[in-house]
Amino acid sequence: MSTLERDLKSPTLHKLTELCEVMEVHPLTLLTLAYAGDDLRQADQLLAQVRQQLETVTKKSDTL
Repeated sequence: MSTLERDLKSPTLHKLTELCEVMEVHPLTLLTLAYAGDDLRQADQLLAQVRQQLETVTKKSDTL
């Protein structure tokens, strides 16, 4: 854990999932905090962007 905190290593998705299970949060919650910090307005903007991109990607996959 200390190597992650000191930015000496980056966690794998598997390790991120394990960490989130211990914290009892969804992995996207932790990733949102990593990208937006504790600014809720910025988190809202980020999540809105993700929602829009999900809609775009799923529409494209429906046409394939």
